[in-house]
Amino acid sequence: MSAPAATETMVEDSEVVQTAADAAENVIFSRCDRSAVADFDITVTFEDDVLEVDVYLNVEDDRIDEQQVADDAALAARGAVDELFS
Repeated sequence: MSAPAATETMVEDSEVVQTAADAAENVIFSRCDRSAVADFDITVTFEDDVLEVDVYLNVEDDRIDEQQVADDAALAARGAVDELFS
């Protein structure tokens, strides 16, 4: 009996979650000064080989599109996890 492909690579769930969170945070702070970030939250779950990433961002700089940065951060998180399994 074969295990699902994601578990065959022997990546721990905690590593998946940390990798995703780190990637999302890197995107946020590569696009926003730390002093401009009023609040942010990155929620990552990885259960039954399903990754969920939610990013909330509140910045005090009207020139920054918070939603776009949050979306890009979530995409980067998913991409980083994909690299773990490739």
